[in-house]
Amino acid sequence: MKQAVFRFYAELNDFLEPERRSTPFPFSFLVSAPVCDAIESLGAPHTEVDLILANGESVDFSYPVQDGDRIAVYPVFESIDIRPILRVRPRPLRRTRFALDVHLGRLAAYLRMAGFDSLYRNDYTGEELARLAGEQDRILLTRDRGLLKRSAVTRGRYVRATAPREQLADVLRRLDLLDSAAPFTRCLVCNGALEPAEKGAVNGSLPPRIRETQNEFMKCPDCGCVYWKGSHYRRMCELISSLR
Repeated sequence: MKQAVFRFYAELNDFLEPERRSTPFPFSFLVSAPVCDAIESLGAPHTEVDLILANGESVDFSYPVQDGDRIAVYPVFESIDIRPILRVRPRPLRRTRFALDVHLGRLAAYLRMAGFDSLYRNDYTGEELARLAGEQDRILLTRDRGLLKRSAVTRGRYVRATAPREQLADVLRRLDLLDSAAPFTRCLVCNGALEPAEKGAVNGSLPPRIRETQNEFMKCPDCGCVYWKGSHYRRMCELISSLR
């Protein structure tokens, strides 16, 4: 029986058995296999990994684990630029386009409210989501660890929190996106990019009170929804400000 020693760092330990967290542990195997397979067999989806060191050298997911190897596995680095040594992916992990699973409808609405392109439908299958995330270069957000282990998914995040506001805070902080938020730019209904609209052109769609109190409007060219800077906009700005 061959054996390597693994150690996982930071939030990747959430996916491990308790006795394997934050400490080196032995990993036994009969035949050498790609390190990606070993990592996922231990519980961590490959999409959560940003750097792998084998005996101190950066390697990619195809690296074959050898007898006696010491493997260190790291999550996304938020404050250190590791691009010069990164071997896991040919392009950076971070993207600001998302695809969300059926359980994250409220989070999708919050992300759109914050200005992020967020693909969501409550009838997408796991296979469809994995394919769309790969084809459209989106980060897949899910509560399903198995979905993140699909080979079609190259970028993804396991959403740990259950409350939508906590989920939003987790995503924006972990992916270092607080400064990229742009409320009042994305349609909450269909995800379309909003465009400025003259008040006269949307008057027929406005409640009487809004006609009297608001002068700045945005309209979705895809579904026709009209937006103004009301309570939703103020709450989102306050939330992002508090997170910063």
